[in-house]
Amino acid sequence: MQNRLMGLVEAVGVKTDIAPFEIGDTVDVHQRILEGQKERVQVFTGVVISRRGSGMREMFTVRRIVQGEGVERQFPLNSPRIAKIEVKRTGVVRRAKLYYLRDRVGKATRLRERKPKVGAKGAAKATKAETPAPKPAP
Repeated sequence: MQNRLMGLVEAVGVKTDIAPFEIGDTVDVHQRILEGQKERVQVFTGVVISRRGSGMREMFTVRRIVQGEGVERQFPLNSPRIAKIEVKRTGVVRRAKLYYLRDRVGKATRLRERKPKVGAKGAAKATKAETPAPKPAP
């Protein structure tokens, strides 16, 4: 009984308007910050190196380099302080956690960009558009 009730409570608090992002993506995390009576939005840009948990407890870690020093921040995915998450770039990765990026410096931290998936119909249209029309015979 208690587990089912807990599931219902969590379902109410889970955000549905979050853009889907994966490990290796470069994201902008817009976070609301309260300073006295004023509220402002601060943006933290970096690469998502891990996601863990599920439901209300889901967290993700974003890493960036600031003045040659690596900075990592963990954010609760469903926090009311997070205004929005924007995906800037998608990365090709073969791991669930990118902790190996901590040991890398400079250009070695770059990830290849993931190409958008194009369906069979889209591929046929793209090749048709690229081929020039035949010239009529004089």
